[in-house]
Amino acid sequence: FAELHAAVAGLPVASSRVLPGLILRRDFAAYCPAEGDLRAVLVTQPLRAALSAPGVEFAVESERQYQASLHWIARRAEALMKRLQSNNVKLLLSSTKQDEVVISYAQLHGVSVVECLSSEEVALICEITGVSPYAPFGDNTHREITETAVATFCRPLLLGSQRCVHVGFTSVCAFQPHCLILCGPVQGVNEQHAAALQGAFIMLQQLFKTVDQ
Repeated sequence: FAELHAAVAGLPVASSRVLPGLILRRDFAAYCPAEGDLRAVLVTQPLRAALSAPGVEFAVESERQYQASLHWIARRAEALMKRLQSNNVKLLLSSTKQDEVVISYAQLHGVSVVECLSSEEVALICEITGVSPYAPFGDNTHREITETAVATFCRPLLLGSQRCVHVGFTSVCAFQPHCLILCGPVQGVNEQHAAALQGAFIMLQQLFKTVDQ
């Protein structure tokens, strides 16, 4: 329920509504408008290439070596975004904050980026789409990226003063996610309404469970 409702203070209760899809309560790190269905990839690790393996110290002995290292990192980020682009990926969903070089090349290659997803949001997206997070490094760089979901839309959404991401996925299960937008004059009223609705849903769950038995 926490991932499927959003509270907006300062608006009349009559402005409350139900929207199809998911509302991610953060702004785009990069936004590239796209029409129609688009392929989306979910990642749970930074996409900025590391200069050394975990636990291995990388020593930079000169300014020239340092600049060469930055150039190598930039080329890896560009190659990754070109690969996503060649696989028609238009949306990158990340549980971690991505480096500026990744965001820059994503925007350059027409890939929208949403970062800092919670573990609950990641789990919900995986359940809806049936995909697993994509691991780009140590992979065959020529194979097709199969860990993609289909998003029917992805656009900015303004809830009060908060900029959000509104995204709809093609579901692989019977569950078709919708989000409840709860509006009220103050946050306390919204919290009361949310608690009452959650209690009602729990009661209905128990009722249908009893009927099934």
